[in-house]
Amino acid sequence: MRPAEGVRLAPLTTLGVGGPARWFVRAGDTASVQAACAWAQERGCSLFVLGAGSNLVVADTGFDGVILQPALRGLVQRVDAGTLTLAVEAGEPWDDVVAAAVAAGFGGIDALSGIPGTAGAAPVQNIGAYGQELSDTLVDVTAVERGSGAVVTLPAGSCGLGYRRSRFREDDRNRFVITRLQLRLERGARIPSYDDLAARLRELGVSHPGPADIRRGVLEVRRSKAMVIDGRDPDARSVGSFFVNPQLTASAYAEVEAVAGRLGARAPGRPGGDGRTKVPAGWLIEHAGFPRGYTEGAVGLSSKHALAVTNRGGATARQVVELAARIKRRVADTFGVWLRPEPLFLGFGDDETVAFLRKANE
Repeated sequence: MRPAEGVRLAPLTTLGVGGPARWFVRAGDTASVQAACAWAQERGCSLFVLGAGSNLVVADTGFDGVILQPALRGLVQRVDAGTLTLAVEAGEPWDDVVAAAVAAGFGGIDALSGIPGTAGAAPVQNIGAYGQELSDTLVDVTAVERGSGAVVTLPAGSCGLGYRRSRFREDDRNRFVITRLQLRLERGARIPSYDDLAARLRELGVSHPGPADIRRGVLEVRRSKAMVIDGRDPDARSVGSFFVNPQLTASAYAEVEAVAGRLGARAPGRPGGDGRTKVPAGWLIEHAGFPRGYTEGAVGLSSKHALAVTNRGGATARQVVELAARIKRRVADTFGVWLRPEPLFLGFGDDETVAFLRKANE
């Protein structure tokens, strides 16, 4: 194995910012993943696993370590008693996985259409949209343990999956390299309760949607918000949603409602987990004074979706994180809500701005 040196990372991310990797390895099989892990460990180098770069902000100085990009490909389908089991290699584009399931007539991940990235990255933040999450269908994850090089299979129940959370992102962030997923899906589709998707399906004349209808509706809604990767659309040069929709306690949501009332608005909310209320982060951002299309030089917010911080062309990672930090501070000052960032930050070390973005509260 011979890692490449000085590979530019900005073109390998959807945001398009950041410096080079000191070393870079694209691994096409499990043995190559194991070899890359061993190579980095022998030299005492940091190792970061890169998927499609759709949920990543790379520092302008780049990454002084090994970037490992799993490129394992393959998707095996097995139908048994009305259930579809999918064995998916980590390098498969996630939306291709959804398309295959929908083409076979199975739901469960149809509402996850259009989410950029690879299958191997899906469990890291337990991707979700429109009431579905990967955890609803995940059976297990196969991974290489970096330290030992052992191949392990982890049942879904041991992956620590929560709302945009997993053991792979938190407690065991640097322990595993995911190489394969196994999903189990059922026939049919669940009628969506989200207003924008339901409205789009009505416009399409669909009253009893199947998986293909859900997929079509989701893709159209996502395109209208520039949340589908499109090189021709500057609004799509982003990491998608920069902040996670907060799930608030009753008292915190009451405070948001009170502030909204003083602003002459009505705070939206949906039932979340543990009796909490999920509030759209984009609504909080807009009502804290950052409208859609807001621009500061080379960075700004999508003109279609205030939750996306965009590279308007020639932006630096420093400009991105500083705008995001100003947004977070303003939302906290206005509503008392501390937004949690969705993307990972690579190469920033102990940078104060990024530390603030990661901070839960004061």
